Amino acid sequence: DALAVALLEVKGFRREDFARLHPGGRLGRMLLTKVSDVMLTASLPILPATATMREAVVLLAERRGIVLVAGTDAKLLGLLTAGDLTRLMEREQDVFAVRVDAAMVRDPKVARADELGSAVVYRMEQHGIMAMPVLAADGTIVGVVHLHDLMRAGAA
Repeated sequence: DALAVALLEVKGFRREDFARLHPGGRLGRMLLTKVSDVMLTASLPILPATATMREAVVLLAERRGIVLVAGTDAKLLGLLTAGDLTRLMEREQDVFAVRVDAAMVRDPKVARADELGSAVVYRMEQHGIMAMPVLAADGTIVGVVHLHDLMRAGAA
């Protein structure tokens, strides 16, 4: 084993090379699975900032617990989760009339489509996040990625 490791080091063989040669293995999936491979891109749960929590509650239930709040330019302004709804219900009497921009997280953690899934899983685990918006370089929403989808794909 020591001789094999020494030879690998001399030849400059890296983990990425191993992943490329063995893409079906655990290391290969961790190093090759990108966010774009598993993110959702159709029927995204997007609402304008002027929407009410009544509209958000429906999307939270239908779209796996996340609602993205976007401007008319499709750029992310914030997001809502089931946890945000719970916290709002603890302090507001009539939650359905509240606008989403009053309850949204304004600086959420985000992912990029070309990021490694394993890096996004790590961030999600560090911050207790179940889903993240996926943004293009200009801040435009291009998808949503869920922790369970990344795990199922072997990104962790």
